[in-house]
Amino acid sequence: MPANVNKISISASEDMIANPNILCVDIGGTLIKAATVNEAGTLVSDFITTQTPKPSTPGVIVDLVVDVVKTLPAFGRVSVGFPGVIGRHHVMTAPNLGTQQWMEFDLEQNLSQRLNAPVRVLNDAIVYGLGVAKGPGRECVLTLGTGMGCALFVNGSAFFGLELGQHRAIDDCNYDQYIGHSAYVELGVDAWNERAKYVLKSVYALTNVDHIYVGGGNSRRMTFNLPPWASVVPPSTGISGGARLWRADMDQWFRQSGDVGGVRTEIR
Repeated sequence: MPANVNKISISASEDMIANPNILCVDIGGTLIKAATVNEAGTLVSDFITTQTPKPSTPGVIVDLVVDVVKTLPAFGRVSVGFPGVIGRHHVMTAPNLGTQQWMEFDLEQNLSQRLNAPVRVLNDAIVYGLGVAKGPGRECVLTLGTGMGCALFVNGSAFFGLELGQHRAIDDCNYDQYIGHSAYVELGVDAWNERAKYVLKSVYALTNVDHIYVGGGNSRRMTFNLPPWASVVPPSTGISGGARLWRADMDQWFRQSGDVGGVRTEIR
């Protein structure tokens, strides 16, 4: 049965409802980041960063987000990047938070009720990519953090999230295990960078894209010279990309008022 969160909500106001600013939240397995941006995706507040609580149950995460954003400037809408597969109505997987706890949890509805603002949720690698993928051509976004996120873009608008982190990288080791933060801690910077080189070449060969953008907290630990078809993008990209979730061309990816809750009509 989907979990529900029944707590006292932040009071809504006419100013909040009319406010064009967007609260952007990036939920990660290690950190949760939040900031307010304007409709163009420009930051209008500082980042707030906090450790992801353990265990990372839906109720605990929602409570934390609601508490953290009280100190941010007012907003009228909310965008969330989530580390897993998101259906149109609920979370389907959350490998680095606990899939069984999150499966079929309606994060959009629960956060909307608590924040008294409309909420849109997409896979975190897709949201990250929406901040950098402009086209033309085929682009890939990799996020290196607790695990590895991956999303593909065509001409900066058409996109699809790949759960590549859950697929085999080498032997019996998936990409999350091979290049994730635990591997960095275990191996150290030099050996981890050798793995990062391997991952970049493998993903480039697999996806046949024109360019790969590398983001996420561990992208700053890359010490080797990148090939011409790859570049590192700043952490703020994942936040500012949330502004694009509320553009008209994105409406097709989210539930509409006439949708029936719980139907798995889209995987993003």
